[in-house]
Amino acid sequence: MSSKLETPIALEGLKLIIPLAVLTIVLFVLGWIVAGAAGLILTLFMLFFFRNPRRAVVQGDHLVVSPADGKVVAIKDVREDDYLHQDVKRISIFLSVLNVHVNCAPVRGTVESIDYKPGKFNIAAVEKASLENEQTSMVIVGHGCKILVKQIAGILARRIICYVKQGDVVEKGQRYGLICFGSRVDIFLPENCEIRVKVGDRVKGARDIIAVLK
Repeated sequence: MSSKLETPIALEGLKLIIPLAVLTIVLFVLGWIVAGAAGLILTLFMLFFFRNPRRAVVQGDHLVVSPADGKVVAIKDVREDDYLHQDVKRISIFLSVLNVHVNCAPVRGTVESIDYKPGKFNIAAVEKASLENEQTSMVIVGHGCKILVKQIAGILARRIICYVKQGDVVEKGQRYGLICFGSRVDIFLPENCEIRVKVGDRVKGARDIIAVLK
C-alpha cells in the first residue's frame, strides 16, 4: 500500500484544508474575528471529514471486511447482470457526513475492472440510488470468486475518487478511494456467502467483518 493512502488526512482534503487554514489566519490577522472564527470552524470540520484513521485488519482470505464506515441500510438477494452476471447478495452501507469517507478494499485480490457511470444525485440512503446515482464500480477477483464494490454519490456528494486501476493487486483493508460529503457503498457478494451483519448495524471500514466466503 502506498504511503499516499496512509496519510492521517486524505490528500484530497489537504487541497481544501491548507488554503482554508491560510485564509482563516489572514482573517484573524486583519482583525475580522467573526469571519476568522467561521473559517476556523470550517477548517476543523474539513479536518474531521477527511480523516483517514489507521485500522487493524482481520486476517483470513475468507473474511470480508466492510468497505466503508456507515450504517447498513439494506441486505438483499439480487441479480447482478452488469458485471457479475449471477445471483448475489448485496449489502448497502450509507455514509453520513459525520462518517469517515475513505473507502477500503473488502478482500485481497486483483482489480478486474473499474467503471465510472454518470448519473443522478438522489439521497444515498434510498433504494433507487443504487441504480440511478453517479457511481464507480470495481470488480475484485480473489478467494475463487468475484466481488463488486460500488462507490455511489449522494445528494451532497458530487465527487467520487478511485485510486486504483485495472490490474492492480489490492490488500484487504487497503484504502482505494473516497467519496465526498455523504454517500453510499454497495458490495455484491457470492450468493452462498454467510452474511455477518443486519440492517441497522453500524460498521467500520477495514475493521468489521460483514461476510464470510465459502
